[in-house]
Amino acid sequence: MEGSCGYTVTVYRKETVAAALPQQEHWLPLSNLDLLLPPLDVGVFFCYTKPPPPPPPPLPHQPPSAAGCVDPSSAASFAALVNVLKVSLAKTLVTYYPLAGEVIVNSMGEPEIRCNNRGVEFIEAIADVKLADVEFYDADESFGRKLVPKKKAGVLTVQATETLCGGMVLGCTFDHRVADAYSFNMFLLAWAGTAAGKPISPLPNFRRSLLSPRNPDLHQPSFDRLFIPVSHLPLHNHRPSSETLNRIYYITAASIHRLQNLTTKNGKAKTKIEAFIAYLWKLVGQVGKESALMTHMGVVVDGRRRIGPAMDSYFGNVLSIPYSSSPVAEIGMEDAAEIVHEIVAAAASGEHFRGLVDWVEAMRPEAAVARVYVEEGLPVVVSSGRGFPAAEVEFGWGKAAVGSYHFQWDGSAGYVMPMPSPKGNGDWLIYVHLPAAVVKAVEADPLGFFQRLTADYLMLGGSSRGESRQSYSEMATPSRIWMRGTSRVRSNLASGCKGEKKRRPTAKKHMRGRKGMPAKQTKKGATGGEGSVGSGLELGPMDWTRTQTMPE
Repeated sequence: MEGSCGYTVTVYRKETVAAALPQQEHWLPLSNLDLLLPPLDVGVFFCYTKPPPPPPPPLPHQPPSAAGCVDPSSAASFAALVNVLKVSLAKTLVTYYPLAGEVIVNSMGEPEIRCNNRGVEFIEAIADVKLADVEFYDADESFGRKLVPKKKAGVLTVQATETLCGGMVLGCTFDHRVADAYSFNMFLLAWAGTAAGKPISPLPNFRRSLLSPRNPDLHQPSFDRLFIPVSHLPLHNHRPSSETLNRIYYITAASIHRLQNLTTKNGKAKTKIEAFIAYLWKLVGQVGKESALMTHMGVVVDGRRRIGPAMDSYFGNVLSIPYSSSPVAEIGMEDAAEIVHEIVAAAASGEHFRGLVDWVEAMRPEAAVARVYVEEGLPVVVSSGRGFPAAEVEFGWGKAAVGSYHFQWDGSAGYVMPMPSPKGNGDWLIYVHLPAAVVKAVEADPLGFFQRLTADYLMLGGSSRGESRQSYSEMATPSRIWMRGTSRVRSNLASGCKGEKKRRPTAKKHMRGRKGMPAKQTKKGATGGEGSVGSGLELGPMDWTRTQTMPE
């Protein structure tokens, strides 16, 4: 069922939620790895359906149940849910105090966290749409401009939006310089656990000494191929201007397995994420080939387990982004996946991250950024979000129907994050922030792996329409297949609660005159027609029948 983007969100209250206990004001420096992040904000959202009704009164001599303490039929039920969020947030900020501070540039020109408990802006809003009518696929219109808040100050902003069906969309936006996704996932789990009365465990680790430089005078040229000082950035990037779009798809577990099967070489297959990246890169590569643009694929590598167990609960950024500029459109999936494996292997060691810390120290106070983002052509970065704990961010009224990260960024560089599907069946959600031409290629995917995320897939709507553009039988027996390349190309790997209040609108008055009916849409077939990336490719036979135990 196709949803609607044409709905209105009205903000009726803004407050500031500070930590429940006072903290002595102090400064927390950013680590050398934090300093590699530009001032970007990252969003995340969760959609919750209407809470279940409370249980009946207990029978005589039966102990009362603690569940169902919020009556959804009460006019104050949404206010009660919001109160749970605010109270638990205030308690959680005592432990995660940097999120209640602000980032300020010091006398050296470097950002630092001022831990002053300025608090988190908490926004309350109402939307004249049901969750079943939301166009989940169009993350730009449905979430980025309405349900995920824009952070104006501080480190974190939160928005809770009530929907017509009695559901809630919880959106958060945080400063990427302060936390990566791993760190923010820790906070989300702690917040949800606090709402359930659980102690915070593990406690976050803010010790910057874990990422202290070893030899500030040592300059390793290998990192010059991965990162670039801001002063060395070109004044004019010759990358063609392109509109970037934010979309959410899903890929079935069967499709992921088939992708992984395509990477089998000498009896061994690559991991699922390596196979996915290779396939996406080939789609991007075909766009680059047709546009005479070089493509670049970067992979975000988390260094925590590479550095050591002490980093397991570290709060901050521990990331590197190795990349390659190989022309993968001309090679097969096995070779493309091998290049992806080499990209990851280039940064998959503690020595790599220790060396990167040293490199940043040698550059300071000059700022630097990942080079892949400023490459000419079509750069795309993939960050695995398979550890995103959407199903565990539960505040007491049920699991989220869907959750996702959101990247409302400027610039034309692409960013893609696979995450687990809320179905828990091995499917993935795929969040993409990509140039329009690449989105077109993804949707014309010759194998039909990328499916638009809909309310039907999330079991929020009543439509009985099929979820896939192609059946398994249609996909399983192509006469010629794009994934077999004609030549082997070597990788040129680059390794190396105060606030303003407004009167809360009533749903009846606010929704007057709105029907919320989804627009009827039509779509061409996925495997042919004008603009299909499948045209003009050298194809070959594929064996879909190979089955074996695959690495994760």
